[in-house]
Formats: sequence, C-alpha cells, structure tokens
Amino acid sequence: MKTFFGFQVDYWTFWGFAAQFLFLLSFIVQWYKSEKLGRSHLPNEFWWLRLTASIVLLFYVIHRRDIVFLIGVFLQIFIYYRNIRLSQNRKGDEEKSGDR
Repeated sequence: MKTFFGFQVDYWTFWGFAAQFLFLLSFIVQWYKSEKLGRSHLPNEFWWLRLTASIVLLFYVIHRRDIVFLIGVFLQIFIYYRNIRLSQNRKGDEEKSGDR
C-alpha cells in the first residue's frame, strides 16, 4: 500500500474513483439530455448510473468499514431504485392512456 499526501492508495482507492466517475457520468448524461431537450430533464440513464455508482461504492465502503458512509450509500440505493420504479410506473401509465 502506498501513500499520497498522507492518503492510502491501493486497489480500493481506484475502485472508489471508478464509482465517483460513474456519479460524474450521470451528471454529464443529464446535462446532455437536458441541453438536447432545451429544458431540465432527469432521464432514466441518470438514475441507472447513480444506482450503479452507489452499488460500486457500497463495496468500497464495506471494505473501508465506514458506518456513516455505509448508511448514506444504503439510503442512496433505496432512493435511486425508487426513482427508477416511479419512472417505470409513469411510463406504463402514459402507454396505457395512449392506447385509449
């Protein structure tokens, strides 16, 4: 294990950076889709990237054994999953109303 300015750097450090990159990517996707539509928009890809990033981060947090961060990640996973489900329900409702 190496240190960089007093921080430990190992395989898990890069795993954590990968999770943070996924969070950044979710914002880039949201920004791109919003610009394309000309209005603020949260696409499903945003929520899926956030959920994936949180799951990747979960492994990092478990390895680092940080209870505060662990609780936060669990809450994120729940919120992102719930938003995906709500989005799917809304899409299903729109398809049903369009069939009439």
